Amino acid sequence: MKELRLHEGELNVMELLWSNKELAAKDISKIIKEYIGWEKNTTYTVIKRLIDKGAITREDPGFICKANVTKRKIQDIETRALLDKLYSGSVSNLITDYLANQKLTGSDLTHLERIIANHRGGRHG
Repeated sequence: MKELRLHEGELNVMELLWSNKELAAKDISKIIKEYIGWEKNTTYTVIKRLIDKGAITREDPGFICKANVTKRKIQDIETRALLDKLYSGSVSNLITDYLANQKLTGSDLTHLERIIANHRGGRHG
């Protein structure tokens, strides 16, 4: 699968699938109409686009949709794209810029120091 980029509307559908494991397209459409206001055709168009991209799979009978990619994978792709676009791919530039405008508590700093220490020691997580 090539790098999968999803726009906000597609992410709305994916969030439902990540939360529910699988849903019929008609149920996705009902939920999206209630919370976002899309008409059925709009939702079905987005579902078709997600199928074409390989982000979801469709099973019959019932047009059952399942996520074909994890939320973590999409977060990683989107984070990398943001880093590349706004911070020349540099995590340290992002963190430095972000932290310059934040008020951090002692526990925030302790947590960040622990993350950095883990990375220095070769542990990631």
